[in-house]
Amino acid sequence: MAGALPLGDPAPTDGRLGVSADPGTDFGVYLHVPFCRVRCGYCDFNTYTATELRGARQDQYADTLLHEIGLSRRVLEEAGPLRPARTVFFGGGTPTLLPAGDLARMLDGVRDAFSLALDAEITVEANPDTVTDAVVERLASAGVNRLSIGMQSSVPHVLAALDRSHSPENVSLAVAAAKRAGLDVSVDLIYGAPGESLDDWRHSLETALSLEPDHISAYALIIEEGTKLARQISRGEVAAPDDDLQADMYELADALLAGGGYEWYEVSNWSRGEAHRSRHNLSYWRGFDWWGYGPGAHSHVAGLRWWNVKHPAAYAQRLALGESPAAGRETPDADARALERVLLETRIREGMAISELPSAAARTAIAGLVADGLVDGSAAIRGRIVLTLRGRLLADAVVRSLTV
Repeated sequence: MAGALPLGDPAPTDGRLGVSADPGTDFGVYLHVPFCRVRCGYCDFNTYTATELRGARQDQYADTLLHEIGLSRRVLEEAGPLRPARTVFFGGGTPTLLPAGDLARMLDGVRDAFSLALDAEITVEANPDTVTDAVVERLASAGVNRLSIGMQSSVPHVLAALDRSHSPENVSLAVAAAKRAGLDVSVDLIYGAPGESLDDWRHSLETALSLEPDHISAYALIIEEGTKLARQISRGEVAAPDDDLQADMYELADALLAGGGYEWYEVSNWSRGEAHRSRHNLSYWRGFDWWGYGPGAHSHVAGLRWWNVKHPAAYAQRLALGESPAAGRETPDADARALERVLLETRIREGMAISELPSAAARTAIAGLVADGLVDGSAAIRGRIVLTLRGRLLADAVVRSLTV
């Protein structure tokens, strides 16, 4: 289970937002499915295995979440004209641990409450072991058009270090099944696991490229407090990730993926052209509105942020009483919003307009960042902050320089 929820103001039991939504801002939907067969040692997401549910029932989850969708429609009607969902993302956990029919009913709930944009991107995350032709065909018939497969690695000892339960062979079977159903395919990779060498990482990248997905994500392993892996490192049982090795791994990924026809569009994401970018994730980086459904899910509408109670049983109990499952909320001030804007917008390929920086001192810092090879000089002349490859490796340092 994930760590503590953020501190914030109490959330009203009726869920009312007290804000007016901009009808011109894109609206997205995140549906959290908090179930996993086993807990991966590195994961601090809000997920639960069967022994941790304590009264919550997996077979009733879709019905419970549909209650939150109904509540959200009433709340959003008060905030302004209802907007069609431009993106829908089933995340977890492992959404495909639920029957495909349950996921289809949840999507129908969104469609009935808000409608879907004609070009809506609808993504389901999946563990390779849970993907079959029957599953993806049912998802496709429901309107799902994108599958994000948790590959992580193609090297058995790396998968074991991450406590991943799937076999490398099942990734190719899952990708093939998704393609037969006509779905766009993304594969997710993690680099920097204990015992992973640069050659191991090269093998995983080359294997991913051989599958010819439409999109590839590659995330550096981060050691989260409270996880099994963090405890193993603190006891000296395994080594902590090596920053220099992870930098080498990132550079290798960028080189191999670019050579394979994939362009980076966000620090950790590459796609086969703009049409295959994850529009849902871009909506987060661009500060659009979204409602996150499910235990521990976070939402954002018109500058207001809120988050749900964490445990599935508490989540179900709130909704059974006709109450909002929101545990807390906040409205970030101008300084916090400016910092977040720099943090998020500089991560994407199009970068951020220099004119939108929060201070004159930040604008003055651009010349030094260009001189240090962190920001593209030609883009800066055109008025935008675009990270170089070196800048992507040192993105946090760039953000610190731009938020002075």
